[in-house]
Amino acid sequence: MADIINLLPDNIANQIAAGEVIQRPASAVKELLENAVDAGATEIQLIIRDAGKELVQVIDNGKGMSETDARMCFERHATSKIQTINDLFSIRTMGFRGEALASIAAVSQVELKTRLRGSEIGTYIEIDNSAVKKQEMCQTAEGTSIAMKNLFFNVPARRNFLKSNAAEMRHIVDEFIRVAMAFPQIQFTLTNNTQQLFYLEKGSLKQRIIAILGQHYNARIVSVKETTDYMNVHGFVGKPETAKKTRGDQFFFVNNRFIKSPYLHHAIMNAFAEMIPADSFPLYVLFIDLDPGHVDINVHPTKQEIKFDDEKLMYAFVQSAVKHALAQFNITPTLDFGLDPGIQQLDAVSKPFTEQQQAKSVNTSLYKSFTQANQAHTIDKSSNLKHWKDLYGSGESNVTYTETETETMDSPQEESYTTHSTTIESRSSATSMIDEGWQDTSIDQKVPVQVHQQYILSQIKSGFILIDQQAAHERILYERYQRAVQETAIPTQQSLFPQTLQLLPADAALIMEMIPDLQILGYDLEPFGNNTFVVRGTPADIQSGNEQASIEGLLEQFKHFSHELKLPRREQLIRSMARNNSIQAGKSLSTREMQNIIDELFACTMPNSSPGGKYTYISFKLTDLAKMFG
Repeated sequence: MADIINLLPDNIANQIAAGEVIQRPASAVKELLENAVDAGATEIQLIIRDAGKELVQVIDNGKGMSETDARMCFERHATSKIQTINDLFSIRTMGFRGEALASIAAVSQVELKTRLRGSEIGTYIEIDNSAVKKQEMCQTAEGTSIAMKNLFFNVPARRNFLKSNAAEMRHIVDEFIRVAMAFPQIQFTLTNNTQQLFYLEKGSLKQRIIAILGQHYNARIVSVKETTDYMNVHGFVGKPETAKKTRGDQFFFVNNRFIKSPYLHHAIMNAFAEMIPADSFPLYVLFIDLDPGHVDINVHPTKQEIKFDDEKLMYAFVQSAVKHALAQFNITPTLDFGLDPGIQQLDAVSKPFTEQQQAKSVNTSLYKSFTQANQAHTIDKSSNLKHWKDLYGSGESNVTYTETETETMDSPQEESYTTHSTTIESRSSATSMIDEGWQDTSIDQKVPVQVHQQYILSQIKSGFILIDQQAAHERILYERYQRAVQETAIPTQQSLFPQTLQLLPADAALIMEMIPDLQILGYDLEPFGNNTFVVRGTPADIQSGNEQASIEGLLEQFKHFSHELKLPRREQLIRSMARNNSIQAGKSLSTREMQNIIDELFACTMPNSSPGGKYTYISFKLTDLAKMFG
């Protein structure tokens, strides 16, 4: 029988290995940026064309490579970081496996220009499908410029699995932000199709966070710093009001390497317990520094998942550090003492307090009881406070008051009787309010009633139903938007004065991806350059002047569904719009609005649940009520 096992050719083996490391353009961005950081660069440029499918180029001013190193760096398992097995357990650099450049060269066309610091001439190398096509001397700046062109040109099936340009660009921005956040002492720029998306100057960690996430975080983040012999934690967490319904602003770095750790994330959530809603996510950028011997970073090809030798200790320490920071900066819910603008218009505030009015007020017994020595605790019972209004009255009011002198009640029985009478009166007034809400509109139907501005109570033949107004409206909007996508587009309400919307680069890339679907669903917006969009119109049922809040809320909901559910993009968008535009709990509804919700809900194909599976209503039968009351 003939032998059937053969060694794979190098080019095929390299392509298989590349599948672990280079899954999309963003994977190459991560590896190339980390190599530039390891080279000691202080300025790093990332240049992208066609969302990385045509070009990913990284230019740094690091130490560069010699001619031999420039050729060797494309070989598999070639690295300058590891000499012995012990080096594997004391790694503090970013790239160390020696697979990144070999994998990139296996699935793309690569051009490398590099000049060693202090050398007069550099090296140019051109590689195509792992084969060196050209190697020669060249003039170039100190440092390294590496360009990856035509990703997956030799693996068409892999290229077909890449997402849209907007989706791939979003992944690239994510990887860029993770590296740039970890090294605020390095200047980073990101250019996409000749448009500069990021220009991040060297600075402190706080300056880098604000430059990436937005200026509005300047006064809304709290410093975290704890030091022990075992490990150190430093960074920033957002105040409770910065918590969002979606993930995205959570960054963990271990020895400056970005990691994903649900376990440590849970520690942060526990530190914020009872400060934020259970379904919200706080902002945090935390750096953990510890001996590399206590952590294994070689458990995953992308090195984003790691293992600690004592996870419980890490959990307790991170949770304690965040709790201490929040307590130290007195992060607790605060009252807003800002004056209501309506109060400013009142006569007592807007009109001057004349000398005549001052003199009159000073002579009242109430004023004297608070100003005379040792009188603040005394109340003149004989006056029964009948002149209290003198303190506020101008003496010119047309309103007349009828005062009745009453005896002070000393009898407990009289006091009890008065309390009882008050209770009866309040009950009768409450009964009259209920009667007003339940007046017959017809023999068989009662007017719906809103309960705690959250539920709608409506009578039916067999009893009554209790409707969750938000879940019900979400179901109504969801089916309306589905029909729009499948049949007729939702009409757009054009704005008299179009608004400009400034977004973070990652959000701008996300909106670019969604524009065709948003137009079907009633939004009219177009790119205006530099992460800015012009909003010319919104769906007709969105209140005018609320365009920016509507789109920002829609983005947050979309990111929430993107993380929580693996749904098609259009389905995520429809659910996001339904959730974002639905009537929120706490909103007062008129009788007509409540009746419209009831009518539209039961005209839906699935009226009993929201798109997320939540009950929209619960029915109560008369027979069940009879049992409850015995």
